[in-house]
Amino acid sequence: MRWSGRIGQVAGIDIYVHWTFWLLILWLLGVHLIHGQTVQTALEGVGLILAVFACVVLHELGHALAARRFGIQTKDITILPIGGVARLERMPEEPVQELWVALASPMVNLLLAAGIFVVLALAFSWASITDMRLLGGNFLTKLMVINVSLAIFNLLPAFPMDGGRVVRALLASRFDYAQATQWAATLGQAMAFLFGAVGLLVGNFWLLFIALFVYLGAQQEAYAVQIRSVLRGVPVRSAMITQFRTLSADDPLQRALEELISGYQQDFPVLQGEQLVGLLTRSDVLRALSEGRREARVGDLMRHICQVVEDLDMLETTYQRMQEGQCPVLPVLRAGSLVGLITLENIAEWMMIQSALASGRKTRSGWQNTFGWQ
Repeated sequence: MRWSGRIGQVAGIDIYVHWTFWLLILWLLGVHLIHGQTVQTALEGVGLILAVFACVVLHELGHALAARRFGIQTKDITILPIGGVARLERMPEEPVQELWVALASPMVNLLLAAGIFVVLALAFSWASITDMRLLGGNFLTKLMVINVSLAIFNLLPAFPMDGGRVVRALLASRFDYAQATQWAATLGQAMAFLFGAVGLLVGNFWLLFIALFVYLGAQQEAYAVQIRSVLRGVPVRSAMITQFRTLSADDPLQRALEELISGYQQDFPVLQGEQLVGLLTRSDVLRALSEGRREARVGDLMRHICQVVEDLDMLETTYQRMQEGQCPVLPVLRAGSLVGLITLENIAEWMMIQSALASGRKTRSGWQNTFGWQ
């Protein structure tokens, strides 16, 4: 995640902290000191927050290690002011697997709370266990209560939070995965409105922030699942551009300019004889012009090919590769020969066409059912 710094690695997973987290620490220190509390009290408050976020890291590791059991790796874990995010390579689509991955983290918090309770029972009096004061009071007691609260809060059915993923997993065990996701996302957005309303009533800024996070997260994940369901099982050749122009590595920049101006194409495969050797994009051409390199050859400006796809590769995995690698265009090969281009824009156009066709079939089916047409 951008604007995050790496602080370490646990179980082979990099841990990052977003810069806004440090703002939370500074804000907390300032609030304590402004209200006339001692430096020691302020530092105790910061210590509690750091301990809570250590528990959040363990919470996210619960997701990561449960996912690893099903062959899904975790890219990294990032700590934010509102919690943590474990970036899995993908979410499991098997309902039982998603259920285990979703439940693993609240279980971590409950186990931590149980462990703290045992320590308190053995080393302290019962009075310390029931000491729930926000200021002062027993540090471990507060940490225990916070872990229980984290488990309960995360199990609320606010997709894409853990409880929402449990709902999606249960629905997906009986219904289509995309439809289950849409229902879970709708429930999550309703919960986001509830969070927002409560936040406004009590003046809780963080609850409003969480409401926005849940609402946008539910919307984004529902859209991503919908895209995957449309692209699944479709080969790249179904959506690739087959009418395109190529350039030679020895062509002058002027030739690229002429091609760019005269047609719709913005990215040009570069050939050396019959062999694909690079890709020249519109941004490469514009940068060369701004640098005054009008006499340069295409071969001097092109990007060397680092990724290609085969025409029988699946569109779903290709789309994911293009997004993760920030590649707006990839050459498509068949038996080593260039046969097409695939771009994010073209994939989007293909999906719009499929959506229109599906709507047309539904409309036609509706009219047939109404009037008995064949």
